[in-house]
Amino acid sequence: MLLADFIRRGTASLEHLYPSPEARGLVLMLCTERLGVERYTHLVEPQTPVPPGREAGLEDDLRRLCAGEPIQYVLGFAEFCGRRFKVGPGVLVPRPETEQLVTAAVAELRGKDAPRVLDLCTGSGCIAWSLALEVPEAEVIGVDLSDEALRYAENQFSGGQRVVPQGHSRSEARTLILAPGEQARCRRPSFFLADILDTEQAFPYGPFDLIVSNPPYVLERERALMRPNVLDWEPAMALFVPDGDPLRFYRAIACWAQRFLRPGGAGLVEINEALGAETAALFRSAGLKNVQIHRDFFQKERFIRFTR
Repeated sequence: MLLADFIRRGTASLEHLYPSPEARGLVLMLCTERLGVERYTHLVEPQTPVPPGREAGLEDDLRRLCAGEPIQYVLGFAEFCGRRFKVGPGVLVPRPETEQLVTAAVAELRGKDAPRVLDLCTGSGCIAWSLALEVPEAEVIGVDLSDEALRYAENQFSGGQRVVPQGHSRSEARTLILAPGEQARCRRPSFFLADILDTEQAFPYGPFDLIVSNPPYVLERERALMRPNVLDWEPAMALFVPDGDPLRFYRAIACWAQRFLRPGGAGLVEINEALGAETAALFRSAGLKNVQIHRDFFQKERFIRFTR
């Protein structure tokens, strides 16, 4: 089988799910990762074959894509802030907009002496790890309700050890992981299982200089606007909130900020573009200061910054 033929057929088979240019891009990404070819190899060398031993694997990958499975799950990773993070069923695929949240958080932390960061709804840990790697002197703690997501967060990079924090049982042990080649730069993030909606729980790890969060914020009624590769595969608990209570996570974040943010510390959260004014008003009514809405690169109201 020629590489060009596979790309042509694969693109056509995905056009029931994606616009043609996007379908072609997914097939090219698949071939680049699985075969080690360039995206243009099939054009400059049209007789390039798919190695016979690789055909079955490619066909299986294509079947998964045709069923709507996200390309990130098929490949086992997602690109985020210049690094590859492990993802799969049970964990949200990080979005490009969230990289802007990390950029803003890094700017907040620069120049601070050993800053402490709390990442609420950490998911795959991509925010927590990115901050730890970009600001080596920072101590970063990630919290999530999903055991499955925390397993991804804890094992993003090889190595590490299982430890039991003082005052905790062995069942509450957390895994600390070092990224190969970046050990000298990275103070390892730690991850804990907790429901952030329980705003009264004991959490003896504050205070923090910065709280960041990309919580669930997609309204249930917005399901109809979403593609099958998201709706049918990514974890609903990491995406959706009830139409009748869309700001429940931001109310909780405001409580965590009042309990655990240092005076003068900052919060940075990602928000639903349709609820910017309401979310900002919630933080103001909770007594937080300097509440500002910021836009993403699509000029949508996507982030809020506040201080305590």
